[in-house]
Amino acid sequence: MEYVLAFLVLIGVLIWFHELGHFLMAKLFGVRVDIFSIGFGPVLFSKKVGETEYRVSALPLGGFVKLYGEEEVVQDKRAFSSKPNWQKILIAFGGPLFNFILAVLLFAFLAMVGKQVPKYVYEKPVVGHVAENSIAQKLGIREGDLILEINSKRVQSWKDVESAVFENILSKGWSVKVIRDGREINLSVRDSISRSSGFGAEPWLPAVVGRVVENSPAFQVGIQRGDKILKVNGREVKGWYDLVKAIRESRDKPVVLLVQRGDSLEEKTVIPKIDQKTGLPLLGISPYVETVESKEPPLQAFLDGVHRTYMLSLLSLKALWSLITGGLSIKTLGGPIAIAQLAGESAQQGILPFIGMMAFISVQLAIFNLIPLPILDGGLILLFLMESMRRKPFSPKFKEVWVKAGYAIIIVLAGFVILNDILRILGGGRF
Repeated sequence: MEYVLAFLVLIGVLIWFHELGHFLMAKLFGVRVDIFSIGFGPVLFSKKVGETEYRVSALPLGGFVKLYGEEEVVQDKRAFSSKPNWQKILIAFGGPLFNFILAVLLFAFLAMVGKQVPKYVYEKPVVGHVAENSIAQKLGIREGDLILEINSKRVQSWKDVESAVFENILSKGWSVKVIRDGREINLSVRDSISRSSGFGAEPWLPAVVGRVVENSPAFQVGIQRGDKILKVNGREVKGWYDLVKAIRESRDKPVVLLVQRGDSLEEKTVIPKIDQKTGLPLLGISPYVETVESKEPPLQAFLDGVHRTYMLSLLSLKALWSLITGGLSIKTLGGPIAIAQLAGESAQQGILPFIGMMAFISVQLAIFNLIPLPILDGGLILLFLMESMRRKPFSPKFKEVWVKAGYAIIIVLAGFVILNDILRILGGGRF
């Protein structure tokens, strides 16, 4: 039920803001708005205010604004059909524009409210661990390397590294400059993150317990937050990833941990539990990470919101192009079920993660609606542009075929992504 409520709130806000963009843009150009609807299908609630009927309908997978003179040519200055094409284009663009605006405002709000972030994000990117089968491993990055550049972008902190990786997440080639033993070294590889286990260069973390999962193997033997793991089966561990490696090598066999708590030392024997999904042995602990508060003043927060929305839009467009060219599998597409899953999981983490997820989905909704397919906003914009180029409107017959083709494409696409979501869930995966 929590997932359903989170989905309804998320999609309701996004649809309302999207349709508000069309509504206000139509009002700006003097077009009469007959219906403002959140959802499709049977009407659950309606109220007429002025000349507009406001509705809430049963199917919350979209919405619409019905404009006077939208479906037929009406000789009236308040009719949509009487407006020049440039105004029609702006009215169609109003929905996606408002989704972009919403994303900027939500990201800006998150930056102003602030959050606890790992202290290391502001520190120099000295590599403490290289993940197996990662881009970093394939590049030949080693522990102790200081990262200077990623794909020609200068980095001075782990925050810069995160930003550079995000910008190049769909890249099929990586070049990195590092300092190793006092010398600058250039590394490169032709590969993509989609075929690897992420970028994989991570900071050093101490082998100190930050959280213990209730009823986990570590919990059952009395391991507590703040405990420092010094040795595993008599072998010294130098940091958190050294501890993880030792536990994975043990599989499900008992391991003896030398634990420091305050000034006392104690040995604890624990049997790791094999995770059913990953097949990896787990103790049920996560590392302690020192955090600091990150909070921006209003102007900087707004600029940060603009930048994050721009970068996310750019990445979404790159992903869309990769889908078209075959560089990205269509199995990565998610539909309503995937959105509900993301909404529910983010809501369980708190209001701020939920707002962040709303901003993310808002950008995706804007990009999707700008795809030049019939019945989408991008299809309408394309239609009006073509009419401007030919200097006369298309025939009613052509527009009828255009709309029917659009509905057919959207129905097939919706069916595919819903089936994709179901198969992902049945397969034990997540979006």
